Amino acid sequence: MTNAYDIAYARSLKDPEGFWAEAAKDLHWYKTWDKVLDDSRKPFYRWFTGGVVNTCYNAVDRHVEQGRGEQAAIIYDSPVTGTTRTISYAQLQDDVARFAGALAARGVAKGDRVIVYMPMVPEAAIAMLACARLGAVHSVVFGGFAANELATRINDAEPKVIVSASCGIETAKVIPYKPLLDHAIELATHKPAACIVLQREQAVAALIPGRDFDWMQAVAAAAPHDCVPVAATDPLYILYTSGTTGQPKGVVRDNGGHMVALKWTMKAVYNVEPGEVYWAASDVGWVVGHSYIVYAPLLNGNTTIFYEGKPVGTPDAGAFWRVISQHKVSTLFTAPTAFRAIKREDPNAELLKKYDLSAFRALFLAGERSDPETINWAQTNLKVPVIDHWWQTETGWSIAANCMGLHAFPVKPGSPTKAAPGWGLEVLDESHQPCEAGKVGSLVVRLPLPPGTFYTLWNAEQRFVDSYLSEFPGCYKTADAGYIDEDGYVYVMSRTDDIINVAGHRLSTGAMEEVLASHPDVAECAVIGVADQLKGQLPLGFVCLKAGVTKPHDQVIKEVVALVRERIGPVAAFKTCTVVKRLPKTRSGKILRGTMQKIADCQDYKMPATIDDPGILDEIQESLVDVGYAKPRNE
Repeated sequence: MTNAYDIAYARSLKDPEGFWAEAAKDLHWYKTWDKVLDDSRKPFYRWFTGGVVNTCYNAVDRHVEQGRGEQAAIIYDSPVTGTTRTISYAQLQDDVARFAGALAARGVAKGDRVIVYMPMVPEAAIAMLACARLGAVHSVVFGGFAANELATRINDAEPKVIVSASCGIETAKVIPYKPLLDHAIELATHKPAACIVLQREQAVAALIPGRDFDWMQAVAAAAPHDCVPVAATDPLYILYTSGTTGQPKGVVRDNGGHMVALKWTMKAVYNVEPGEVYWAASDVGWVVGHSYIVYAPLLNGNTTIFYEGKPVGTPDAGAFWRVISQHKVSTLFTAPTAFRAIKREDPNAELLKKYDLSAFRALFLAGERSDPETINWAQTNLKVPVIDHWWQTETGWSIAANCMGLHAFPVKPGSPTKAAPGWGLEVLDESHQPCEAGKVGSLVVRLPLPPGTFYTLWNAEQRFVDSYLSEFPGCYKTADAGYIDEDGYVYVMSRTDDIINVAGHRLSTGAMEEVLASHPDVAECAVIGVADQLKGQLPLGFVCLKAGVTKPHDQVIKEVVALVRERIGPVAAFKTCTVVKRLPKTRSGKILRGTMQKIADCQDYKMPATIDDPGILDEIQESLVDVGYAKPRNE
């Protein structure tokens, strides 16, 4: 029996031009395309060539003209400052037009780059949309990023203007941004013509005369600027993602295909209607913030939430429930890490009982593999569908998802369900041959990638080919390992470099983590492969315990080792595990397994630019020394 998903998926692969042309009709085009899919320069496929659009017009002005001017576009909720503010679509249009005028007054025009180095405040979205309004290319860098990392991005993007804020706030700590920005500009060989700085009362910045301008004064003096028509294939933004060589990779997204795909996903994947409140609990510095805090919700006419806070600690593990209840959120999208943190602090979800979540319909998780234990905990307590979905910075939206607006499939915990329409997903073995159902291999996507994905790397076409398209000819390499079962459900087990080889057996660390997470005392966990002279590699586990667990650590370790032996078997050779207070993560919540592995193997490592708290690595090193790995810090 067919359903809307099956029909959409089949058509998207058989007739991609017809499929995406139909989706594009929902948006405004100054000029429609000459060709939906341009394959004249493979592997550099382009969507909607000849089309002329403006992303800001479609995300803001279009809604005002269609009568949504008084509807809330952005709700700013900041528990760290005690502030809540609502911005209507009409007000957003005015704010964006005026800030676009401020940028234009400093020489920003179509094709110029602007770096946005901001905390989670609405002005970050205003700056992004103002760039889109002018046809300029924005590159958002996570606020508070180290100066040398910001400098590498300045040199690569060569921005005409940098937009920043005087500070950011992490829980209760104020982080001044201006000294970091000044140092980055000192380090960079490229110098911006100007910086526009949003002054926040928590830490007012000293401005350099002639180069730095106060946001409020710049806007007050600016004339509102209209939307500038651009080619659908013109770049909208550059988003830097970590590169294996240490040189960041600038993922480039276009205007036309990006707006078509993201607008389409809001209904097809998330089942959200215009006017509803949608919340992606992430940061504008990450791809989730670009796609699902700013662009997709606004393109769809939703109210989007800018949350300046944490899942725990601002003030407690009920923070998310308070936001959902207060603002009548219909759908939440966040990282599994956030829910593991909430579960750890409030394992019985007592704080949930304080809030009315009657408007809440669905929870979507992505960013790291969603372990079944976390999914089951969330589903049991929230009593709504909990949907894992899988995507990457490079893809911009879901490779695999339970497309709730097309057909809601039964959830299989541990699986992001099926490949989304547009994605020719396959599993290939080491010989590049298709794997049989259930067998782990490399997850790849047949070209062309659908609209909304990246089409190159900034100033690095050959690196784009070498990094993503060379290993599997005719395919995009996701660098994730997994399998597809007999029902077509996708399982993403780990990054391909997290498949470890134990005495010739290829084993998934993700599968072992799934077992550890199922233990009733474990809040979150990680498994890495460490070097072993006899077997090549051996798995090593790390577990964080739930709040209130008093059982001796040795007993917990004994139990989780036995669990892995029982469910995966002796072949896993899982014998060593350590209890830690916390795991090292990026600010987006991804566990830094590669760095942990280098510490365990006594290899040199570079401090990850995205690390949430560098001090955690010292704790990990001490734990590894205790179990016979790594070296003491004084050696």
